[in-house]
Amino acid sequence: MPSRDKARGAGRAGRSGKVRTVDELTIDEHGRPEPPLESGEVATVLGFLAYQRATLDWKCGGLDDEQLRVALPPSPMTLGGLLKHLARVEDYWFTEVVGGQPAPEPWASGETSDDPDWDWASAAADSGDYLRALWVERVRQSNAVVAAQLGKGEAPALSEPHPAWGGQGRASLRWVLVHMIEEYARHNGHADLIRESIDGQAGE
Repeated sequence: MPSRDKARGAGRAGRSGKVRTVDELTIDEHGRPEPPLESGEVATVLGFLAYQRATLDWKCGGLDDEQLRVALPPSPMTLGGLLKHLARVEDYWFTEVVGGQPAPEPWASGETSDDPDWDWASAAADSGDYLRALWVERVRQSNAVVAAQLGKGEAPALSEPHPAWGGQGRASLRWVLVHMIEEYARHNGHADLIRESIDGQAGE
């Protein structure tokens, strides 16, 4: 009779393809860590956020600069734009709201533009290497902010309110983490369609 872990792995493989285990994490064929099936609130929420981030990484992987600038009409949205936008979203919610720090570059300068979609539009002038490195670094910084907050104790860290929306409201770390899962999941749906239009690659 297969062990419980093996049975789980077989179920995941049936959904996502080949899986492998690294440091007790199940990694699917696209390099995405599977969220834990039985764990506490923090591990579950962080697991789903990591999965969604890894999905964006997969959808943007292996493309050159021009491919990252391809839009799927009628929307002007591009994969390069998604990388830059989500780097901005990472910084806003984790560095600024939860961490209480001012907006770093390139946002501090870019947001003086009259274009409210500056992060999206300006990506067309950036290289793929720059956009990927920017996003990866912002995710790394976000994870550091979350780790520092959780170091104070998971329950109080999740519930502590932080000023947001220019001081017009407050949001807890719990809300921010769930919102970021929503943000990535929504945009990963866009990324699915854009990537398929570029080279035919499809997948969940």
